[in-house]
Amino acid sequence: MEKEQKPQVLIIGVGNLYRGDDAAGLLAVRQLKEMRLDSSVIMEHSGEGASLLEKWKNADAVIVIDAVDSGSALGAIHRIEPTEKPLPTGMFHTSTHAFSLPDAIELARALNELPPRLLVFGIEARNFQAGSEMSPEVRDAIQKVAKMVADEATALQTALK
Repeated sequence: MEKEQKPQVLIIGVGNLYRGDDAAGLLAVRQLKEMRLDSSVIMEHSGEGASLLEKWKNADAVIVIDAVDSGSALGAIHRIEPTEKPLPTGMFHTSTHAFSLPDAIELARALNELPPRLLVFGIEARNFQAGSEMSPEVRDAIQKVAKMVADEATALQTALK
């Protein structure tokens, strides 16, 4: 008898380790890797949009974690479901990529290639200068987001069975 393959939940941490708060997504997925989530693929990514489209192409569910700057309180956590409506592009204006996460999502929507389930967790950040330290509020939020994403991934796995 062939073993049933579990649906894939892909968790992508986006950012740059050398730009202060921008490392939030990367550090969050590093914590998730230590949690050893069953049936989830966890990866770090620079956030370049065209590459993101390719990474999530065959995933049943995708969770992206990234630093954002919307003007909310430093360290605030945003949970967004962009399958319902577009990401607020103003939150992602600090990206160093010409083709960023919101662009990738909207192109995937236009091509009818959005993952069936897509969540974005944004950690409110301010410090995106090269070589700078991470804000303590962002560092604290990373631990909270890792726990929230672990819970979401588990719920998604259950729903996809």
